[in-house]
Amino acid sequence: MIHILGDIQFSATFESMKKWLGIPLLFTLLACNDGDLEISAIDFDDTIVQYCDSQVSTSTTLFFKLNSEEALILELQSGLLENTETTEDISSNIPGQSQVTYRTFDGTVSTDYFCSNVPLVSPIVIDDILAESGQVLISTLRNETDTTLFDHTISLQNLSLINEKGERISDLTALEFGTITTSE
Repeated sequence: MIHILGDIQFSATFESMKKWLGIPLLFTLLACNDGDLEISAIDFDDTIVQYCDSQVSTSTTLFFKLNSEEALILELQSGLLENTETTEDISSNIPGQSQVTYRTFDGTVSTDYFCSNVPLVSPIVIDDILAESGQVLISTLRNETDTTLFDHTISLQNLSLINEKGERISDLTALEFGTITTSE
């Protein structure tokens, strides 16, 4: 069959069209790489920062957020929290100085999992993913209602985690981890 389109002539049959339509599909399939699967984000926005001590001090370095069967764990560099107001964010590199870990479990995780003197056997960790890059940013202000207290707002910036399958979890924006309060 011959089709005329303006001054251009082309010949096509149903069989030759199937061949031409199959080529883009083949390239699309070959271009996929499951090792670079990008998981959009980690969502702990509606959870609070938790810790094991009854009260946070400037020497506390372990903080975590729980979301049912997930945990986002922050291990701060020692000495990063100070009871002085800052005009600029204090920064700590991940993983060199501080560490962020994202864990998934086979059941609901609780504070006891992190704070028990004897390690719990349940829930079982399914994935344990360490951050390969990012920064911890801390802004410290004196508490407005009690001037003996300091509010430390912790953010994670440019956080990137890669699991053992090569799947990437990235959040290139500033992720607010939460605010903790220490006293003089």
